[in-house]
Amino acid sequence: MKVGLLDLIAPLTVVKLVDDILWLSGMTVLEWYGCDDAHVFIHGLAILFFQTDFVILDMHNALQLRNVIVPGILSGAGTTQLSTTGFSLSPAQSTTLSIPTSWSGRLWARTYCSQDSTTGKFTCLTGDCGTGTIECSGNGATPPATLAEFTLNGADGLDFYDVSLVDGYNLPMMITAEGGTGGNCSTTGCAVDVNLGCPTELRIMSTSTSSSGDNVVVACKSACDAFGEPQYCCTDQYSSSATCKPTAYSEFFKSACPRAYSYAYDDGTSTFTCANANYVITFCPPSSGYVAFHV
Repeated sequence: MKVGLLDLIAPLTVVKLVDDILWLSGMTVLEWYGCDDAHVFIHGLAILFFQTDFVILDMHNALQLRNVIVPGILSGAGTTQLSTTGFSLSPAQSTTLSIPTSWSGRLWARTYCSQDSTTGKFTCLTGDCGTGTIECSGNGATPPATLAEFTLNGADGLDFYDVSLVDGYNLPMMITAEGGTGGNCSTTGCAVDVNLGCPTELRIMSTSTSSSGDNVVVACKSACDAFGEPQYCCTDQYSSSATCKPTAYSEFFKSACPRAYSYAYDDGTSTFTCANANYVITFCPPSSGYVAFHV
């Protein structure tokens, strides 16, 4: 149980820069107002769980950048805390982080972030962690946010990982296991722009993110977050796998992203395992389009 993109305008290539680290490149970077067809980018976050070197590499082509994303990190209870819990990542930039081998936690992307010029307070329209700074310092993401979740060196020495939409969706994300043994080591995630087909009642709207001043969808809530009802939140009389079943809303997320968690008990097709692997988390990978909501 869990508690808790688009055609490229230049060909995607894979470039090996450091042993066991795969970086994504081949991008022409334009202004970013979101993961949409007009303003395309890739953000890559390379996670090396069995090494200690973390490398930050900026691969954009030096065009003027409108926005960056700001990944946040939350370590699980009783888990070694990381040296950073938040940092900025420019389009086409890749960053490596040093992760202990028995770590558990989650990562996500904050988007449409800004810092108040008077107070210095740092805030983001989606995925904000409420600290007022770039570091999340033990705080999680404010829903909706697409989550990458890991439990390393778990049962039978396997890593368990998933991409979750249980807390809603703010941008596409993929996890790729590189060089692993044991488990299935499958790629998982959500490469579809769910915001484009998000049901009206789940939409988070904003005018401040659009160059034209139009009201645009910046994130898509879960039904639990939108309505707070037990059948959507898997609580009260719906607090078991026998009683909490998929709804029209969770099936919308599942249709868009078949390998991602769509609701709390969506374990069967959404959890993946590997061992002795490095992991690459890619924000806004190439997409096959979007899925519309139907009732």
